Amino acid sequence: MEPGGLEWLLVPVQQLVSWGAAGAMVFGGVVPYIPQYRDIRRTQNAEGFSTYVCLVLLVANILRILFWFGRHFESPLLWQSIIMIITMLLMLKLCTEVRVSNELNVKRRSFAAGDSKDEEIKTPPKRSYLDFDLNYFWHWSKFTDYVQCVLTFTGVTGYITYLWLDSSLFVETLGFLAVFTEAMLGIPQLYRNYQNRSTEGMSIKMVLMWTSGDTFKTVYFIVNQAPFQFSICGLLQVFVDIAILLQVYLYSHYPQKPVSHTAHPASTKAL
Repeated sequence: MEPGGLEWLLVPVQQLVSWGAAGAMVFGGVVPYIPQYRDIRRTQNAEGFSTYVCLVLLVANILRILFWFGRHFESPLLWQSIIMIITMLLMLKLCTEVRVSNELNVKRRSFAAGDSKDEEIKTPPKRSYLDFDLNYFWHWSKFTDYVQCVLTFTGVTGYITYLWLDSSLFVETLGFLAVFTEAMLGIPQLYRNYQNRSTEGMSIKMVLMWTSGDTFKTVYFIVNQAPFQFSICGLLQVFVDIAILLQVYLYSHYPQKPVSHTAHPASTKAL
C-alpha cells in the first residue's frame, strides 16, 4: 500500500481519537455523580453526600473559566468547567430539597437578608444581610440562596479579574488557585480515613474510577500542552487518589479499630 493510502486512513482515525478524548474530558468528570444523583433521588437521603464537594468544585471551575479569559487553553477544558458547574448546581438543588423535606426544624436559613415570614424571629435579626455564621454557611433552606452565593462570588471574582487581567502574575496565580482547589478535593477524605483508621462505607470501584479518571485527565493535560498549573495539580490529584487507594487496602486487610459512628456509603469525594 502506498504511503498516501496509509495517511488517508490514519488521519480520520486520529481525528476520531482526538474527538473521543475531548468528549471524555468534557463529560468524564460528571459521570461519577450520575449514580450519586440517582441514588439520592431514589432513597430521598442525602446524608452520604457532602454539599461542600459542590462548593469546592463550583469555586474551582468558576476560577478556571475566569483564568481562560487571561490565558486561552483547550476548549474541552473550558466546556468541562461549564458542564461541571451545571452538574453541581443540580446536585445542590436535589440535596437541598431532600434535606429540607427531612428536617424537623423548619426555621428558614438563608444567604440573603432575614426572612420576614420566619415565625421564630420576633425581633430584628442580628444578621442584617449575609449569614456568615459558620454553623449555617452553605447549609441554607432554599436552592436560590446557593445560586445567590455563587452569583455573588462570580461577580466579585469576575470584577477583580477584569481589573487585573493585564497582570500575568495575577492570571497565572488565578489558574493555579483554580486547579489547586480541585486537586485538594480528596484531602479531606484522606484525612477522615486516617482519623477513623477505616474506609468502611467507601467503594473500591469508585476509588478506582477516581484514579483512572484523574490519570486520564493528567495525561490529557500533558499531551495537549495545557498550562503547567493543570499538569502539576493533576499529578497531585493522582497521588492523593493512590494514597486513598492504599488506605482502602491497608485498613481492609489490617483493621486498626472499629468505627464508632454510622458510616454512609461514599460514592464521591467527600468533605
